[in-house]
Amino acid sequence: MPTTLREMALTLDLVARTTRVVEDAGPSPGAVYMTDEDYDAAIGNVLAHAPLSDVWLFGYGSLLWKPVCEFSESRIATVRGWHRAFCYRVARFRGTRDKPGLMLALDRGGRCKGMIFRLPPDQVLASLNALFRREMMVKPAVNVPRWVTAETDEGPIRALGMVVNRESPHYSGTLPLEEAANILASAAGHWGSCAEYLRETVVRLEELGIHDESLWQLQALVAERLQFTLSSENSN
Repeated sequence: MPTTLREMALTLDLVARTTRVVEDAGPSPGAVYMTDEDYDAAIGNVLAHAPLSDVWLFGYGSLLWKPVCEFSESRIATVRGWHRAFCYRVARFRGTRDKPGLMLALDRGGRCKGMIFRLPPDQVLASLNALFRREMMVKPAVNVPRWVTAETDEGPIRALGMVVNRESPHYSGTLPLEEAANILASAAGHWGSCAEYLRETVVRLEELGIHDESLWQLQALVAERLQFTLSSENSN
């Protein structure tokens, strides 16, 4: 049974304390952003290796609660050989240059349970364009598209997942939960806070009946830090 949201330590009230107005400082110095031609080439390369049948996307993080496009069907699915992890840093969007945040990606090893989404055939190009522009911004890209095998109750399906590029300078590797929690409890950007991103992901996973123990521990640790900050402020 999915864990009830009332049991979450990272409450909406605590997350609200991480909300603040952050001005977008724009691209970091030296950052090289992808061009329209780069996106066209990336989409063309992906579709050149696509299954002959429908195109499915594998969602494991924000795609579960903030869809980037419409879909005609969804199924619970498990991908082996990859796991979700807060494994790359961002100095924009949900972080700043002086206080970078952490974001989720698929990293090698283990397995990941999420959901696959079938794209309407007449919207494949538009959907991939929207997805890539959200997930791939700088060169070299931190997240890169990769066809993976998603196991479902109806059988295996090839799906497109966004996996972390370990060669990216933004790749953080596996951080201890305590260190990751310190970052997630304090980082925020003009898209919102990392604590909000974490809570939204855990909430949606629990609603789907997917319990990610690592993220569950993280939300509790982040809640502890925010509660400590609140208690310290109240005692002064």
